[in-house]
Amino acid sequence: MTKLVAVSTIHMAKDNLRERDKMIIDRLMEDMKTAMKAGDKARLGTIRMLRSDLKNAKIEKGDDLDEVEEQKVLASYAKKRNEAMENARDGGRDDLVAKERAEYDVTMSYLPEQMGEDELKVIIKKHIEAAGGGKQAFGQVMKAVMADVGSQTDGKTVSALVKELMQ
Repeated sequence: MTKLVAVSTIHMAKDNLRERDKMIIDRLMEDMKTAMKAGDKARLGTIRMLRSDLKNAKIEKGDDLDEVEEQKVLASYAKKRNEAMENARDGGRDDLVAKERAEYDVTMSYLPEQMGEDELKVIIKKHIEAAGGGKQAFGQVMKAVMADVGSQTDGKTVSALVKELMQ
């Protein structure tokens, strides 16, 4: 009888993951329908790319993605859009800057709110103290901070702040 309860619990946990995953898919589908009806081609294209990236990550993993993995996929897409925006700006292509900015904004609407610099500094200081504070602990501090903040900020910002606070 204990085996039956354990198996049942496992199936319930998988069903909960599928339900949560459906909610994200449903939100993307609803937003896609809204964008189609409104004729918002930029938003529609971005949502399709997000769905595609999530589906590709799911296939690559061979199983459903958990919330953290989904956020990583979306954060990666946002980072690509941000880099493309910088490249377009450097190249003087204002039309591409606007397009990439729109895609970036749509993507960010699906991610948790980004962490503020002050809040991030508190977390970094905590990890610097735990690591002993020497410059050789940079990698250890980065790894610990990124594990804590996840997709609430990008690695470039964390790296700059860690370097600043370790001096």
